[in-house]
Amino acid sequence: MALDARPSPTLPPAVAERLARLAPDQRAAATAPPGPVLCIAPAGSGKTTTLVARVAWLVATGADPATVAAITFNARAAEELRERVAPALEPLGVPADAVRVRTFHALGLEILRDAGRAPNLVPRDRILRQVVPDADPAARRRLDDAFSRLKLDLGVTVEEVAADPEPGPVARAFVAYERALASAGAIDFDDLVAGALRALEGDPARLARWRARCAQLLVDEVQDVDRSQLRLALLLAAPANRIFLVGDDDQSIYGWRLADVRRVLGLAADLPGLRRVDLAVNYRCPAPVLARAIRLVEHNQERFAKSIRAGPGATGRLILAPAPVATDPLPRLLAAWPPDGTSRAVLARTRRELLPAVAACLAGGIAFRADGVPLPLEDARVDGLVAAAAKSPLRLPVAARVVAAARSRGALPPAAPTPDDPDAEIAWTDAEISAAVTAWAVRLAPDDNLASAIADARARLAELRRADAALTLATAHGTKGLEWDHVAVLGMTEGRFPSARSLADAADPARALEEERRLAYVAWTRARRSLTLVYDPAAPSPFMLEAFDGGELDANAP
Repeated sequence: MALDARPSPTLPPAVAERLARLAPDQRAAATAPPGPVLCIAPAGSGKTTTLVARVAWLVATGADPATVAAITFNARAAEELRERVAPALEPLGVPADAVRVRTFHALGLEILRDAGRAPNLVPRDRILRQVVPDADPAARRRLDDAFSRLKLDLGVTVEEVAADPEPGPVARAFVAYERALASAGAIDFDDLVAGALRALEGDPARLARWRARCAQLLVDEVQDVDRSQLRLALLLAAPANRIFLVGDDDQSIYGWRLADVRRVLGLAADLPGLRRVDLAVNYRCPAPVLARAIRLVEHNQERFAKSIRAGPGATGRLILAPAPVATDPLPRLLAAWPPDGTSRAVLARTRRELLPAVAACLAGGIAFRADGVPLPLEDARVDGLVAAAAKSPLRLPVAARVVAAARSRGALPPAAPTPDDPDAEIAWTDAEISAAVTAWAVRLAPDDNLASAIADARARLAELRRADAALTLATAHGTKGLEWDHVAVLGMTEGRFPSARSLADAADPARALEEERRLAYVAWTRARRSLTLVYDPAAPSPFMLEAFDGGELDANAP
């Protein structure tokens, strides 16, 4: 297909103008002929713009809006797509809700309701606490992951698992869990997709009805789908396969959610005649940032060969910030950004690594946003620990009192603190709460009142933690689809990024390393004007060594 194809003159003016505003590669993707299409959309390449243009073009060229469906990976993406599709359809006289825009789970819920079910959705952890009451949060999380793999990756039923004559502990817990769900007349989040698959596969008439409703199917972020989500999309698209899949193999970072980059790489086997159209320009990142991010991710073996270039006028800076472990680079880093109201973000591999950034914000009076990042200071367990510490001998320093109280309450391990969880814990452990309070108490004099200091810090936190703050603190996993003018990535140091624990725990360390590399690529490519990489010059991350020459990383380099 020629990339410089012009919009048809028979198109409504609004659609013709929309297509004319696109770059040639975006226009080629938006107007690709019906049939299976894979649009490779690197970071900053205008993926959503292309998707919206595709929807408008389909409707303008005769597709019934009621047969156009766009499925997104998460609710945030679905909301953004709805907001942008509405003005694209308005000139065509088509109401915004005429086109079905759903997450996979919302679509599954709609299919289940169409099948006559009124699902009672309950959180998995609530039932897990009932069936395995002695399991701690980490054990429940392992069961959560195992159950999702059984339901979504392996596609097994509770009856099949119960038939095992020698079930292991996970199998027994799964059977107990599923029976508890059934007795409550409930389903969990995974059942929305798994149940929708069963509802469609077990009723040809229902399947035909939903295929008609999804005759023109668009799937966003295809690199992030799990096996059951892809099965659902391909089932709905068959047999005509008028399906438009958008994604980027270099941004596949959710292996712990059962995504697998090999699915997007192997789509041609599932969709004969698949046409691939690449978006080749990153309009977001400064040229030096993009060059190093590409140099990094090209070390991966499991990826499409592709060409990505910086957009016109892609100016900006890449800043190397060597910071030995004993130093705190954050005050200087935060002060170096221009006070011009531009957006900025501090990113880290784990939630715990963001705590120094929070402390720097509190000390400097800097407003910040930290969505989805629970802070130890906000946890109610802090109050119990502070009260226990107050009963310790007053001759001890405040921090020592906290440690003694934590040990007496069993909140600290007997030796070293627990290692980081590279996949961003849902909640802080007792040990982490204790470590955070201890770190806070170290700053206090022996006669200072820890409870008052904590109360003052919480008040300060409530004042500075704001949804409208220019500064965002986030984990690298939480940045997908986001961008800021200035970005700093902490911990580009050996053992921290890539996460040593993530690699050690992986069944396939080589593949885990490639996903960690993709995660770094995602974090680096959030920057619009400047990217600062913070690392220990004595032990830089292997990713830094891949993206830069050794001399560039020297602490004394200009």
